[in-house]
Amino acid sequence: MTKELILEEFLPYRLSILSNTVSTMIARAYDKRFGLSIPEWRVIAVLGRFPGLSAVEVAERTLMDKVAVSRAVGKLIKSGRVDRQFADVDRRRSILNLSEAGKKVHDEIAPLALRFEQDLLHGISDTEAATLDAVMQKLLARAREIGPPQD
Repeated sequence: MTKELILEEFLPYRLSILSNTVSTMIARAYDKRFGLSIPEWRVIAVLGRFPGLSAVEVAERTLMDKVAVSRAVGKLIKSGRVDRQFADVDRRRSILNLSEAGKKVHDEIAPLALRFEQDLLHGISDTEAATLDAVMQKLLARAREIGPPQD
């Protein structure tokens, strides 16, 4: 007997709802205060930790679509928050770094992001948080292992 699909109990759907809810809340704050979209903030966060990446490397680290990263990088360059240089060896490869303005935004947002995470985890014990982290790591590894659904 096949189990009935009840969307509101379906784990991938529930994870998506959680992710979208949290991302939307964060996006509103970042947009209102800094004029940043989520992809732009992710680029800033990654370059703040790993300067000198290419757009492709940013996409790989964030698991974002290359087009979304490219758009975000373009906007950040235009707004003066990211500097782009081209590699001496391969002129097609661009090297991205936060500008002074980008570093300032990063340094202002990072504590807000950490405070939001702390607020989100309020009421969850350290043990529960560790269990959640372990389960999320296992689910991510398993999802990568099995790949997309087969028909």
